Amino acid sequence: MPSASRDVDPRRKPRQVRAELTRDRILTAAAHVFSEHGYAAGTTNRIAEQARVSIGSLYQYFPNKDAILAELMVRHIDRGARTDLDRLDLAPGTLESVVRVLVRDAIDNHRDDPRLLRIMIEEGQLSAELRDTITRHGAQRVAQVRAVFARHPDVHVRDLDTAVDLVVFTVELNTHRLAAFKQEIATSTFEHELVDMVTRYLGGPRG
Repeated sequence: MPSASRDVDPRRKPRQVRAELTRDRILTAAAHVFSEHGYAAGTTNRIAEQARVSIGSLYQYFPNKDAILAELMVRHIDRGARTDLDRLDLAPGTLESVVRVLVRDAIDNHRDDPRLLRIMIEEGQLSAELRDTITRHGAQRVAQVRAVFARHPDVHVRDLDTAVDLVVFTVELNTHRLAAFKQEIATSTFEHELVDMVTRYLGGPRG
C-alpha cells in the first residue's frame, strides 16, 4: 500500500484540450523516465526535458515527482478497472474456469511495464485522488466477483463477503509480486498454482 504524503495532489486539473494534452505528455514522459532511469534519477527536470515542456509548465500541473507518480498510479488502477471482468459471467460453468478468468485478467493487467510497477509499489505515496481511486476500484472489483461467486453452485465458504475479500486481495497481491519483482517461476506455472489454490479454497473443506 502506498504511504501517505501531504504534497502529492496535482496542482491543476486541465479544462482545455491543449492543457490536457500537455498534462498527458508530462505523464507519458514521466513513465518513460522512471522506467529508464529509476525513481531517484527521475527528476522533474529530466521529465520536463523528455516531455518538451519548461520546468515552469510542469510545476503548473504537479508540485513534485511524487505527485506525478501518484497520478500514474491512478491511471494504472483506472485502466485495470476497465478490464472486461464481465468475462467471468461468460466463462464455462466450472468453478475452476471462472477463477482462471479472474487470475488471467489480473496477470494481463500487469504485463506492460514491470519496472514502473515496481517503482509504484516501492515509492508511491497517497494523494487524495489515489486514495479515492483505490477505494472505488476495490469496491467495484469485490462487488463484481461477489456477484459471480454468489450464483455459482460450487462455492462453499463460511462467509462469502470475507471469502471474496480474501480472494481478490490474494490474486492482486501475488500478481503484483509476479509482475514487479523477478520471480523464478513461469507465468503459466504461477497461473495454474494460483487457480488451483483459490478453487480449492472456494470449494469448501474436504471430507
